Amino acid sequence: MKKENLTVLDEFILMGITDHPELQAPFFGLFLIIYVISLLGNLGMIILTQVDSRLQTPMYFFLRHLACIDLGYSTAVGPKMLVNFVANQNTIPYNWCATQLAFFIMFIISELFILAAMAYDRYVAICNPLLYTVIMSKRVCWVLVVTPYLYSASLSLVTTIKIFISSFCGNNIISHFYCDSLPLLTLICSNTQEIELIKLIFSAFNLVSSVLIVLISYILILLAILRMNSAEGRSKAFSTCGSHLTVVVVLYGTLFFMYVQPKSSHSFDTDKMASLFYTLVIPMLNPMIYSLRNKEVKGAIQRIWKNLCKISI
Repeated sequence: MKKENLTVLDEFILMGITDHPELQAPFFGLFLIIYVISLLGNLGMIILTQVDSRLQTPMYFFLRHLACIDLGYSTAVGPKMLVNFVANQNTIPYNWCATQLAFFIMFIISELFILAAMAYDRYVAICNPLLYTVIMSKRVCWVLVVTPYLYSASLSLVTTIKIFISSFCGNNIISHFYCDSLPLLTLICSNTQEIELIKLIFSAFNLVSSVLIVLISYILILLAILRMNSAEGRSKAFSTCGSHLTVVVVLYGTLFFMYVQPKSSHSFDTDKMASLFYTLVIPMLNPMIYSLRNKEVKGAIQRIWKNLCKISI
C-alpha cells in the first residue's frame, strides 16, 4: 500500500444501530430506559451488598463485582450510543475510540472469569458446605477477582495498542454503534493477520477455559444434588444455580457466536443485534436474575427501606 493512501485519523464515524431516521427517536427512548434500569439495578446491587451486614458472604462479594463489571461495560458503550441517536453526525474522537475499546474488552473478559468464579463458589457451597467458609476465605475471593481484572486489563491493552498503532486507510466509518475490534480491523490498510490470530487465540482461550470451569463445577454440583435425600435441599440448590446458569448460557452463547469465527464470516448487522444484547440487555437483566428473585436480597431491601422510612419520620 502506497504511503499517500494512508491517513492520520483524528476521529471515526459510527454508523449506529439503524440508518432509518424515523427509528432514531423510538430507539433512543427504548435504550435510554434499558440503560437507566441497568444503571440503577447495578448501582443498587453494589450499594446493597456493601452496606447490609447479612450479605457479607462470598456469593454476594462476587455479585458485587459482577454488578461493577456490568455497570462498567454498559457505561463504556451506552451513553455514547444514546448521544449518537440525537447527534447530527455520529463521530467519536480517535483517542476516545481507543479508550472505549480498551474498557469494553477489559470488562467483558472480566465478566467471563467472574462468572466462572461464581460457578466455583456454588460448587463449594453445595458440595463442601462444612468447609465453605474455610475454602472461600476473603483472600481466596480477592484472588479470584483480582486475577481476572489484571489478566483482562493486560490483554485489553495489548489488543488495543496493536490495533491503534496500525495504519488506517482514508475510510473512517465504523460499521457499528461503538468501537469494536472487528469493524476496526476492516479499516486497517496494513496486514491484520497477527492481530486476528491474537484475537482468535485469546478469545478461544477465554471462552473455553471459563466454560470448562463452569461445566466441571456444574457437573459436580449435579452429582451432589442427585445424592441429596431432601427434596427441599435439591430444590434450593437448583434454585440457587438456575439463575447463574441461565445468564452463563446466554452470555457465552452470544460471545461464541460473535468472536470465535473468521472475520470473513461476520455479518455486521447480525453482530450489532448480538452486541446490543450483551452490552445493554444482559447488564439490565443480571440484577433482576441474581437479586430480585433472592430472598436474602429482598430482605435486605426491605430492611433498608424501613430504616429510610424511620429516618424520614
